[in-house]
Order: sequence, then C-alpha cells, then structure tokens
Amino acid sequence: MQAEDNPWQPDFSDLDPARLRVGDALPVLRIPITHKLIVGGALATQDFIPVHHNLPAAQAAGMVDIFMNILTTSGLSARYLSDWAGANSRLQALKFNLLAPNFPGDVMLMAGAVTAIEPGPTHATVQVAFSGRNRLGYHTTGDATLALPTMATT
Repeated sequence: MQAEDNPWQPDFSDLDPARLRVGDALPVLRIPITHKLIVGGALATQDFIPVHHNLPAAQAAGMVDIFMNILTTSGLSARYLSDWAGANSRLQALKFNLLAPNFPGDVMLMAGAVTAIEPGPTHATVQVAFSGRNRLGYHTTGDATLALPTMATT
C-alpha cells in the first residue's frame, strides 16, 4: 500500500468498534525522523547511551549517524494506535520487534490492519498488526491489543 492510498487524517474521535471489520487497514502515518526527535526521545526516556545523541559515538559503533532508541519507537507506535482508536480507547498490550534503525532524514511510514475483534458489553477488544518502514525496510513490526468503548445506540 502506498501512503497516498490511505492518508493519515485523524479526527481523534472514538472509533465505533461495531463498524470495524477484520482486514480493515489503518491509515498510514508519515513520521519524519529528525535529530531533534531522536535526541528528544532519548532524553525523555532517560536513555543516555551516546549512540542516540553523539555522532562520533554512533560512528564508532559502525552507524552513519545517531539512531532512534527502542523506547521512542514504543512511544511512536502507541501514539499511532491510540490516535487511530480515539481518546477513550485503551492500549492493553503492545509487542513489537525492532529491526532496521531510524536515522535522521528517514521518513517512517506507520501502517496497520485489524486482525481480530471480540465484542463485549462495554468495550470491544481489537487486535491490530502494525509496522513502521523507512528507506532501509522495516524499522518495527508488531501486534497490539486495544479496548475500544462500545458506542451507545440511539
């Protein structure tokens, strides 16, 4: 799927789980990867390992530049999923693999699809497979479980 096929335009309203179907694609989110994002993410997560903020240290480790830490990837993944599902959704589980690094100048395209839906009286449990790709390939792939409130019928 191309990013243009399904652009990210969240309105931040809650999704009605009754309208979801297995196989539904999540919109694609384009995240520019910048030095500020990488360093800010490392600082915010108290990850002071030099490869996330110091170019000579990253190059000494065989990298071309500083690169994103796993906690920033986790936060961006959670943001992508919760923005899609709405403010009253709850991220119950997040599992992911960290693959190709995100470097400054990359653009990560987050995408996903609904893989399972379990209705309930107050909320539906929704499983989502998601990924983030950059110019090197997949930066992350994973699965998440979200609780989406059941919408009242009028």
